[in-house]
Amino acid sequence: MVQYIRTNSGNNDFQKLVTELDEDLAIRDGADHAFYAQFNKTAAIKQVIVAYNNDLPAGCGAIREYSPGTMEVKRMYVPPAFRGKGIASRILKHLEDWCAELNYTKCILETGKNQPEAIALYKKNGYSIIPNYGQYKNIGNSVCFEKELLLPEK
Repeated sequence: MVQYIRTNSGNNDFQKLVTELDEDLAIRDGADHAFYAQFNKTAAIKQVIVAYNNDLPAGCGAIREYSPGTMEVKRMYVPPAFRGKGIASRILKHLEDWCAELNYTKCILETGKNQPEAIALYKKNGYSIIPNYGQYKNIGNSVCFEKELLLPEK
């Protein structure tokens, strides 16, 4: 059974998963990796989800405020051994629910063209491609997405 735990960027399993993610991205991004790495620092992220499959870290994702009302999804990763089980979609749903609980109405994110699995994940989960934002504005390898969130009824 997979459990989804709310934590923060100080979680050791999150840090290990992010290290694996960065190793994968260094290969996929090639010469562009240093550019992207500067925007993926994990210090002081307050909202992190770590998935555990039989007590083994099976994936992670995080959110941080981008602007009032908008959270940015960061550091989504599921190790190869755990892919194809719906874990990434569940992590994303937990992050979206957390955003809504905090009264954010939109999630945005950036991924790379060399990450077709990520692009498919976001499209499958209702994200729409938008013009590249912020530091990704003129970066041809970036693909940016957004999703409007429904706030919980009070």
